[in-house]
Order: sequence, then structure tokens, then C-alpha cells
Amino acid sequence: MTQSPILQVKDLRVAFSQDGQLTEAVKGVSFSLSRGETVALVGESGSGKSVSALSTVQLLGDSAHVSGSVTYDGQEMIGANERTLRQVRGNDISFIFQEPMTSLNPLHTIEKQLGEALALHQGVMGEDARGRILDLLNKVGIRDAESRLGAYPHQLSGGQRQRVMIAMALANKPDVLIADEPTTALDVTIQAQILDLLAELKESEGMGLLFITHDLSIVRRIADRVCVMKSGEIVEEGPTAELFANPKHAYTQKLLAAEPSGRPGPVPQDAQELVSTKDLKVWFPIQRGFLKRTVGHVKAVNPMSLSVRAGETLGIVGESGSGKTTMALAIMRLIASEGEVRFQGQDLRQWSTRNLRRLRKDMQIVFQDPFGSLSPRMTCQQIISEGLAIHEVDQHRKPRELVAEVMEEVGLDPAAMDRYPHEFSGGQRQRIAIARAMVLRPKLVVLDEPTSALDMTVQVQIVDLLRDLQARYGLAYLFISHDLNVVRAMSHEILVMKAGDVVEQGPSEEVFANPQQEYTRHLLSAVTGTP
Repeated sequence: MTQSPILQVKDLRVAFSQDGQLTEAVKGVSFSLSRGETVALVGESGSGKSVSALSTVQLLGDSAHVSGSVTYDGQEMIGANERTLRQVRGNDISFIFQEPMTSLNPLHTIEKQLGEALALHQGVMGEDARGRILDLLNKVGIRDAESRLGAYPHQLSGGQRQRVMIAMALANKPDVLIADEPTTALDVTIQAQILDLLAELKESEGMGLLFITHDLSIVRRIADRVCVMKSGEIVEEGPTAELFANPKHAYTQKLLAAEPSGRPGPVPQDAQELVSTKDLKVWFPIQRGFLKRTVGHVKAVNPMSLSVRAGETLGIVGESGSGKTTMALAIMRLIASEGEVRFQGQDLRQWSTRNLRRLRKDMQIVFQDPFGSLSPRMTCQQIISEGLAIHEVDQHRKPRELVAEVMEEVGLDPAAMDRYPHEFSGGQRQRIAIARAMVLRPKLVVLDEPTSALDMTVQVQIVDLLRDLQARYGLAYLFISHDLNVVRAMSHEILVMKAGDVVEQGPSEEVFANPQQEYTRHLLSAVTGTP
């Protein structure tokens, strides 16, 4: 590392104007970054991490009022003219964002998008650009890179898209790489690969890496120094090992303690089997030609069997594309499948669509992204009570009474029931989604990555809430997640899937303590960072 920082932030203050009022988002933040160093900005949503990072090259828009000092290689960025900023943006300071699908153009091929970055900043075009693009894709670990040049973003996996984003960020050999939650939505194995790749590239290219995250397990693995942010301020800063071993600020201690812990309560001895499958299979036909002949199948779920009792949680883990969600949707009879699905002893294959509707209130789903699954045009009360009218539940009581009751159960203030989803935090929106399912008093709830988009402290709250509701009402859960720490805190049984196959199944503690299959060991090592 050099003695003088490549990026120096001093007394940075950012306020946003809205309706004539100024709201302060960043309050006197100071930190530095040297070449070859990784500094992590850590904190919960709304703490000012991303705003601080975007301020380095003035990417906040006209409503932002920025003061203080940000120098890159000794050059002041705040108040710099547009020509200077254009030279630094993407050329000297590059960004990798959380969701590559919103950062990549869906209408352009990978080659065209990487080519634009090279042409814009370096004037490299034609065959020279093609050769440089192939070098970049190989460097970030895209296999068979030449065959991927003509691919569009939707034709790549999540991990591949993130690798393309890293290639674009590296295209102009930046001095500073700012990675804003680059692994949040990725599987644990892909996450481990991306972290290893960033660390390797930082060493080989001599970059400074500013890593923004709310996940402290990542910070421990990748960062040299940590800055902990809360409400727009840095409340603690120090070398990673020292800060983790001896956190001084109460907020840092709270973050470090915010990891799902404990285990679910025992399943009652006399618990009845609620749902079971036998040789459940979901294959999607591949059809070609004018007559749409079936020439093959996408084998999403190969024949598999499971059983879940009332009050029991089955944790389903595996990488993206392993068949986890497809299997759950087949059990819910929301997609076509083969094999036997029984709910409370009844074979659902014999039920018509009309009769199945009667069972829907007993089988509910909570999705990963509460903002995407809640209608922005409906109030909290309308969202939660919608199912009551459809299923004609408890018509002797007023819907607002039932909504108020379930909101209190999930830790929401009933006084907020007339607010809209955008007026709630991410954790509160997930509680609304849980309340929408729970108001129908279901027997089975499918939880599809319900905590992956949430801050660590909020994750702990949601896990505690779900375990409490399960104990109170004897709920059965199918808990789908790639976060093995959350799965362990929630599940009685574990089912590990890979490419549509069940590769391991058993009691949670046994699978975690003594995994029998190499793939399961691979998943666990990706979490701990040990081989």
C-alpha cells in the first residue's frame, strides 16, 4: 500500500431537498482508501453507505446538496467541472452495483456493452476491442467466453451477469473499484467465487476496493479496514480483525450479534403428516419447429419424495436453478407436475381447479421481494384483507378488526394500516407479506427466500417472528433459502438440491454437523470460507 491515499473523503455532508425541506443523509463522514487496500462501509439500509459512495464522483442528481471534500489522487471532486468528472467516472473510479439486471441493457449483447465502455473511455474499437473483451471475460472467469459474446443479459445466470459487470468496471483499469452490495442476491457458492475474484483482481491490478455491504461475514472475509455507519455517520472505524474482536460502539456490537441463532421448537410427538410427495417430477418440454414438436426436456425437478408434519420446517437449500422454487410451486399445484402430492391425506391430483381453490387459504406463500409482491396502489389494510373476502373467512367480524389483530401479531402498528407499501421499510413490508398469509390461518406456508433482501438485524427479527408464529399455530413451513445460517435457525429437516435432484436429506443438525455428500460440504465451506 502507498502512504498517500488514492481516495480521501473529509467531512462529507449530503442533504436532499424535497418540497422545500432539506433532509440530511450523510453527516460529516471521513475515510480514506489506498491502492491495494479494501475498505468496507458497513451499516443497515438508510445508513448513508451508498450515498457516500455515489458522492465520490457526484452521481447523486440535482436534488443533492453536497459539501466537504472528496479527493481522487489529490484532485478535488466536489465542485469539479463535468469534463473532469466524466474522465474520472468509469475510467479511474468504477462501480459494481447490487443488481446487474438493472445495470445492464437488456437490448444489447454482452460484446456491445463491453465495447461501448472501451470505445467511450479508451477509443478502442473493432478487432482490438474484441480481443480486449475476450481477455476481460476470461479474467473474470466466464467460461467459453467467445460463445458468450452474442448473449443478452437474460441468457446469463446471476453469477455470470455479475461477472460481466465486474468486467465492465475493470475495462478501463480503474484505480478505485466501488462495489455496492455486489453479492447480496447471489447463491453462497457464487458469492464466494465473486469475493475471491475481487480479492484476486485487487491484488493483481493494484486497485483500491471500497466494499459496501450489510453482511458482516463478507466483511470479515474480504476487508482490511471497516467503517461502521449509522444514520449518516461513521460511528466506529478500525482494522477488521481488531474491530471484530473488540467492538467499542454499541451499534457495532448490535450488528455483530445480529446473526440468526437458536433452533426451532420441537415438533409435537403426535404431529400429523400435513403434506407429502411421492416421485414428484417437473419437466418442461423443449419444443421446436412449426409443429412445436417436443425435442427434449428441461429437467427442473427429478422424481423426489418428502414429508412435512404440522409444526415442522423443511429447509430447502441449493443454488439458483436447482429446482427449489419449482418443487414448492408443484406442491402448491400452481404448476403442472407428475407424481403424487398429498395434503392432509388427500391426493391433490384428483382435485379440480375449482375444488383446489377451497384449499388455497390453507396453503400460502411469502415471496423474497415484498416490494414486488405488494400492490403499490393498495393500502396495507387492503393488501392483508384481500384474501378474507375471496375465501369468505370469518365474515361475522369486520375486516379491519382482523387486520388489526394480525398486524399486532407480526409486530406492526395497526394505526399504519391505511398507509401504502412505499411508506414502510423493507422489514415492515416483509411483515405485511407475512400478515397477508397469516390472516387466513393457513396450515402450510411456503417461505421463498423471505430474508435474503433484508438487513441482518431485520433478518433476526423475521426469523424470531416466524418461529413464534409456528409455535403458536402449529404451522408447517417449506423454507427455501441460500442463506445456510438462516436455514439452520429455522429448520427441523434439511433437503439439499442440485440440478433438480435431491442430493442429501436429513435432520438439520446432522446435515450441518456431518454432511454426507460432497456438494453439501461444498455449500457449507462457501459460507465459512474454509475448504
